[in-house]
Amino acid sequence: MDMPNLRARLLVVLVVLSGFLTGAGVRPATAEALPGSLWFDDTPVTVRDGRLSDGQGREVVLRGYNVSGETKLAENKGLPFASVADAKKSATALRAQGGGNAVRFLLSWAYAEPVRGQIDTAYLSAATEQMRAFLDAGIRVYPDFHQDLYSRYLFDPDSWYTGDGAPKWAVDAGNYPDESCGICLLWGQNITQNEAVKQASRDFWHNAYGLQDAFLATAQKTMAYVGQHLSSAEFAGVVGFDPYNEPHAGAYDSGQTSRAWERDVLWPFYEKFRARMDAAGWQDKPAFVEPNLFWNANISFQKQEGGLLDAGTLGPDYVFNTHFYDQKAISGIFMPGKAGDGQYSGDFGTVRDRAAATGTAGIVSEFGHPLAGTVSDKAPTVLKAMYQALDSRVPGSSWWAKPGSSGPVLSGTQWQWDIYNGRHHELMNGNPDKVLTSGDAWNDEDLSAVRLDDSGTAVLRQDARLLDRLYPSATAGTTVGFTYEDRSRDGSTTLTWNPVPSSLPNVSRLVGSGQYGLLLWRSDGTSAPTELHLPASFPTATTTVVSDLGTSYGPPAYTRTTPIAAAPEPGGTGSRRLLLTAPDTGVPHYALVTNGTTAPSTALLNAARSELSAWAAQRAG
Repeated sequence: MDMPNLRARLLVVLVVLSGFLTGAGVRPATAEALPGSLWFDDTPVTVRDGRLSDGQGREVVLRGYNVSGETKLAENKGLPFASVADAKKSATALRAQGGGNAVRFLLSWAYAEPVRGQIDTAYLSAATEQMRAFLDAGIRVYPDFHQDLYSRYLFDPDSWYTGDGAPKWAVDAGNYPDESCGICLLWGQNITQNEAVKQASRDFWHNAYGLQDAFLATAQKTMAYVGQHLSSAEFAGVVGFDPYNEPHAGAYDSGQTSRAWERDVLWPFYEKFRARMDAAGWQDKPAFVEPNLFWNANISFQKQEGGLLDAGTLGPDYVFNTHFYDQKAISGIFMPGKAGDGQYSGDFGTVRDRAAATGTAGIVSEFGHPLAGTVSDKAPTVLKAMYQALDSRVPGSSWWAKPGSSGPVLSGTQWQWDIYNGRHHELMNGNPDKVLTSGDAWNDEDLSAVRLDDSGTAVLRQDARLLDRLYPSATAGTTVGFTYEDRSRDGSTTLTWNPVPSSLPNVSRLVGSGQYGLLLWRSDGTSAPTELHLPASFPTATTTVVSDLGTSYGPPAYTRTTPIAAAPEPGGTGSRRLLLTAPDTGVPHYALVTNGTTAPSTALLNAARSELSAWAAQRAG
């Protein structure tokens, strides 16, 4: 066993001996299988061989959204939703319209422990019930104790900014200066310029006033509560836990570097959190650990060395978890134009490299771009380029020439999914004279992909072709390469960054002006099928599949012996999936999925298959 994992296991013993272990309790009876479930569904996701993996041994990709920034507000008392009914409405829309199979579910320390040492079980109960709404919709969940700028209680009632995270008693414990960011154009500048935020953050990381100990105890009790109050089947849908959002030192010690802080301060915290997970009954679920928030900043003067460079091999107890926002694009200064093909291939390639170096899976748990304000015109291209980089590390212009260089398909959860967008009623910092209603109602942000219309129906605020995507949610074997041309729009312009090359004329004819995805994988003998999420723009009856497994227009219903088939996704939301069965071992396979040509002829399907087979043999081996 490597040293980080050994230390974590020893810490479990210390936790138990210290008397912090919360009673195991009794879980509710096992829930019935979700509507639409098949024999290979409903298994836990773990880390295996550096990939997220389900109980059938398939590579798993998590795609979805953060639920939600509402947790950062006081209007619903630190919960993502005002009611379980709203949570169910949100979950159904997220699955059926947003194409998501996972959410990062935000929790608040301030509301979980409003009085020091006293857990608010009413808050945990409400949060667990809202979490269950997503699990019941077939959506996997990983909770996150969220913070930004440490705590809202650092900020004055008339401040330009606010925070979230730590409870009032944690702020009262320190003698922090009056908050001020000076001339700050973006709220994030408070992280490095607001002395109150800097000192409070530093105190947490140094466990001043026992703050970190209190947080860890609350986290353990929270995890134990969730585990006890979900059925075994529901708990299987909880993937892991994100211990701390966007960690930053606040202020470094004299002579301390960002890399040294990660090694000497941040990583020991994660080991302690890992021990709390184990003690709470989450032994088989990974911690989604984030490096120093600025480790992958794309503005040179903001970037700080990091990426858990000294943590060694993380293995199955951890997932390498990071965020990415294009600060150049958001600034409105450093990127005057829009994003283009391959814009973030390098940035997301670095995430793949760091995950591989640490021996675990990678996830981009936050990414996005403002949908209002002076730089909102960049959003369609920035988001398309980010999704493109999640799918493959190769730009569209060169993907067909070197698909084997794609790397693993990255999991990701977009910021954010807030059905209350534009309809908030938030008293900023408790000030009745500053009632926020527009956007996300938090520091002038407006990033939600969804809102409610006047009838109370959830509607998308971004192009459905961008958000509801074809992606391999589970691969029976090893992914060799994947690409998806979503044909999303920037205004009236269709963005096509990955056209089918002219050397494949029949494939090009088959795809036409439609959307298409192409998956290459190598089988490993798993009897469960490879599955891809089918967007709403791919009706089963008019979806075309061309594969070495065969061809199909309007795939039939799934059976164990049907090589190309379609089925509902679990949860009863109406979302669907394509299932590709290839129970052989070590064999390369390909599958092109498109909604292009209507009712293609057998001759065209066969000609396209012939071209793809020759191409795959040459390019993907």
